[in-house]
Amino acid sequence: MFIAKVTGTVVCTHKDASLKGIKLLAVQPLNDDLSPRGKTLIAIDTIGQSGQGDIVYLAKSKESSLPLERDVVASDLGIMGIIDHYYIGGNYNE
Repeated sequence: MFIAKVTGTVVCTHKDASLKGIKLLAVQPLNDDLSPRGKTLIAIDTIGQSGQGDIVYLAKSKESSLPLERDVVASDLGIMGIIDHYYIGGNYNE
């Protein structure tokens, strides 16, 4: 798992049928100090409540779609939750 900031939405006119009704979001991975790390990625929003500016935690691979309780979902990155605040190495972040 890792943390990222939601930077935008992704709209697809046509997408895999397993993704029907699932919101796609652009996310920027973050370091522990919330500075950007790497390139922008696309994730499914398994909780359906994430939005622009939210700091979220994500799961990779098959685990990315487990909260959807569907047999097969074409995904390799999924938002598992929205972070309200966290404490790492003596630093408290909201």
